[in-house]
Amino acid sequence: MLTTFDRHILKRFVLSVTLLIAALIVFFIVLHYVEFVDDFMDRGARMREVFLVYYPNYVPEIIKLTTPLAVFMSCVYLTGRLAQQLQLAALQTSGVSLQRLLLPYLSAAVVITGFMFWFNGYVVPGTNAVRLDFEERYMKDAPRQIDVNHIHRQERPGTVVTVSYFDRASDMGHTASLQRYDSAQRLTERIDAVRMQWIDSLRVWRFQSAVRRKFGTDGGETRTVMPVFDTTLTVFPLDFARSEKDVESMTIPAASEYIESLKRAGADNLGQARVQYYSKFSYPLASFILVLIGVPMSAVRRRGGQAIQIGIGLATAFIYLALIKFIEPFGYTEALSPIVASWLPHGIFLGVGLLVLVGTRK
Repeated sequence: MLTTFDRHILKRFVLSVTLLIAALIVFFIVLHYVEFVDDFMDRGARMREVFLVYYPNYVPEIIKLTTPLAVFMSCVYLTGRLAQQLQLAALQTSGVSLQRLLLPYLSAAVVITGFMFWFNGYVVPGTNAVRLDFEERYMKDAPRQIDVNHIHRQERPGTVVTVSYFDRASDMGHTASLQRYDSAQRLTERIDAVRMQWIDSLRVWRFQSAVRRKFGTDGGETRTVMPVFDTTLTVFPLDFARSEKDVESMTIPAASEYIESLKRAGADNLGQARVQYYSKFSYPLASFILVLIGVPMSAVRRRGGQAIQIGIGLATAFIYLALIKFIEPFGYTEALSPIVASWLPHGIFLGVGLLVLVGTRK
């Protein structure tokens, strides 16, 4: 049961988190616009699109990224203020333990973590799709395509699709080949085409200027010229034209299906996509972990007042977020398992939080 003091803490904590996120959104947008305004102007982006399409769709991503920092700094500020004003000392004298003081913070952190899991997994991907499309058209630092030339995909066991180059903008593969093999790995059929294009309305691949060759067991060959040839395949445009941030624009179920599809198709370089997928589960937990660290750390009254508390808090948050960004590339290259790369920084800081909690004077 929450007491009046708990409700007071909750109210101030939620208000502080909300105001800090709002301030970080404004700060981020101003900083981002100053950095990329030349790209917008050079590539012909209209200011109406920039401020009514691009940045409104960037706000959910900013909220996702800044919520752990806002939660942590709000913990540090609010708890540090109570400590400096000796209110915590009075509470502890009256028998309120540090663990009991954590209750309103952890209650809020659980709600925030649950909300951010839903928000990151199902809301942010939709707005990211609009944002990434805008960046691809108007910014130099647009997401790079991972597979560009000589792309091979397994359509199903015994069937391989190859394109020399895939154009993401038009969903068209150039110099395409569809090869089918029997159980003895003998080539039984091959279709070569100048182009293959995805026809979304029909959900088929259209081979243009194609030549079909069938190979008999006796070494004979039949050859058929087909100006246009439509066929359904279990590989889709995204399986050919992958970019660095595809998973960021997918919900959790869509991202899982996408990665499984790439595995079936025999795609390599899946480390980055898998790290981004697992991060949809791990990153929301950062808010909860930082509360475990922030409250005990700032509950101790220090010389120098709140300036020292805030400085230590900023340094801790920076180390946490920097560790995430440091370890992720090891998962991208699969030098470290992608699931380990996604969860390891949070596991380390969860351990730090529990040690701080146990080691802090009750």
